[in-house]
Amino acid sequence: MTTVVTDNCIRCRFTDCVVVCPVDCFHFDDEMLYIDPEVCIDCNACIAECPVEAIYEQADLPADKRAWIAINAERAPGLPICSEKWDPLPGAEERKAELGF
Repeated sequence: MTTVVTDNCIRCRFTDCVVVCPVDCFHFDDEMLYIDPEVCIDCNACIAECPVEAIYEQADLPADKRAWIAINAERAPGLPICSEKWDPLPGAEERKAELGF
């Protein structure tokens, strides 16, 4: 099992989760973060840190978010690593409000 970043991260890319990660499993693109399942040690430290509840333990993923398992596995390895806290994307606070957080 691994932890999985889902669509709530799109247009936010808060990096609070990255700071608590003991391994470099987070990767990023212009819209969001992804977790490399080959690097993730399933510590789950990142889940509670996400302000938009975008990260789940794979076993706890809602049925409508199961596609994100494959998306993370495919995308993460080819993207740059994110290992430090950055400012969220422009408009992230508005997106957070849209999501109800």
